[in-house]
Amino acid sequence: MRNIEFHFFSKSHLSIFVLVFCSTIFTCCSKESITPITDPGNHEDFVKNIYVSALGNDSNTGTVNAPVKTIQKGLGLINPGDTVFVREGVYKEKISFNRSGNNNSYITLKAYPGEKATISGDGLSVNGDESLITLNAVSWITIEDLDICNFKTFNAWANVDGIVVKGASNHIIIRKNRVFNIENNATPEQGRSGHAIAIIGNTEIPITKVLVEGNEIFDCNTGYSENLTINGYVDGFEIRNNKVYNGENIGIVAAGGYSANSIPAYNYARNGIIADNEVFDMDGKKGPIPAYSEHNGAIGIYVDGARNIIVERNKVHDCGRGIGIVSETDHFPTQECIVRNNFVFNCSLAGISLGGYIGYTGGGTNNCYVVNNTIYENNRDLGYFDEVEGEIRLTENCSNNVIQNNIIYARPENNVCIHKYTSTGSNNQINYNLYYSTGTVRWIWNGTEYTNFDEWKSACDGDRSSMNEKNPLFVNTTIPDLHIQTSSPAKNAGMPFSTEINGQTDIDGQPRIVNNQISMGAQQ
Repeated sequence: MRNIEFHFFSKSHLSIFVLVFCSTIFTCCSKESITPITDPGNHEDFVKNIYVSALGNDSNTGTVNAPVKTIQKGLGLINPGDTVFVREGVYKEKISFNRSGNNNSYITLKAYPGEKATISGDGLSVNGDESLITLNAVSWITIEDLDICNFKTFNAWANVDGIVVKGASNHIIIRKNRVFNIENNATPEQGRSGHAIAIIGNTEIPITKVLVEGNEIFDCNTGYSENLTINGYVDGFEIRNNKVYNGENIGIVAAGGYSANSIPAYNYARNGIIADNEVFDMDGKKGPIPAYSEHNGAIGIYVDGARNIIVERNKVHDCGRGIGIVSETDHFPTQECIVRNNFVFNCSLAGISLGGYIGYTGGGTNNCYVVNNTIYENNRDLGYFDEVEGEIRLTENCSNNVIQNNIIYARPENNVCIHKYTSTGSNNQINYNLYYSTGTVRWIWNGTEYTNFDEWKSACDGDRSSMNEKNPLFVNTTIPDLHIQTSSPAKNAGMPFSTEINGQTDIDGQPRIVNNQISMGAQQ
């Protein structure tokens, strides 16, 4: 396992501030005057800014005083290192990048500072696969601080996206945008698919060095698809500090085994980090045409058939399930992944899930670590077999996985801490966990239920150094605030592996291992 760290450098620029005063109407633009603005430049002489305004004209040169009217026109005027500034307004157009930056000279599309620029799909047609912003086989591109919204369809078998990145793209930054009301509202029988942001590696050359950071994604109806998707041959990505909420189906997914890439060896995402995100209110039972009829199976953060993925320091709550390292497709197991230092709470079904789906796939979950997570009162509802799925759930073909240093706090009524459904899989190691419930703690192993801790330890052949029925002493269970008090029995009671496995920092960004000691749960 290797840690993934990308550094996106900005060129050093000479700050240039040109204050433009204007009191007349520009004859090259519309009949209304354009409010004078300051060129925020910060570029060297060979780099330029292009300006887009709803009051501009596409016959203009795109300068601060003579802006163009459409974003697509502005993108046609740029070279590596240039920035397209979009002034306040609503721009109803589908846009695509037709050229790349190079060697740290990003082409940037962003809102003018302090103004709200909206790319809207309101009234635009959707035929087949459509997106508001398309990046296809381009590199060194930044999209920043835009509203991307209101792209909707009722068309059968259509796919509607806010932003899509495909082809052999690399060095892509998608930062601080708001993506909302991306909707496929066809009936389930007709096929429903959509994504707020989709990174699709569909060629023999991988998509690399992708950063999706600080975005807000909400109010999207994605059908059987996901809100933020990394799928196919994507090798090296970071999904950081995003807020994904009030959506239909899965929040964030790194996937493999689907139709993204026709070559099996390339058809899964790999070597990525999903960190410091908040995902909540993902509910497949809501929306005009729910994706799920009886149970909420919408997972907050999902690794499905991908490899070498780190999921850390996220807050996932009020979803169908919390975090999944699961495989839905044969021949594409999820493996070599680490789920660490996360808060997972108040989900409808399981908190953290591993394995292939029962009676459906044989892919399974192999060689993964579930360490130092705080998992609190999930399982609000019964599962698909009218069972309690468990705070941690293992289904088919889980092998060589480690579950350690977790605080597992179960509901008093649905109080299963770990549930292993079947006898498939082997060599799963469980130890140094803290179990608690205000009811009676239960475990299920290979289909047999246990309430006696010694019998449970014998059944799972583990948990020799774990604690049962010890209140972790959270700061507040009403809010909830899942940080532990200094007197918590979880404090410094875990067993560290290494920085590579446990991570450098806990959920608050503080050192994870201190004086060779580690606390159970997500907080040191």
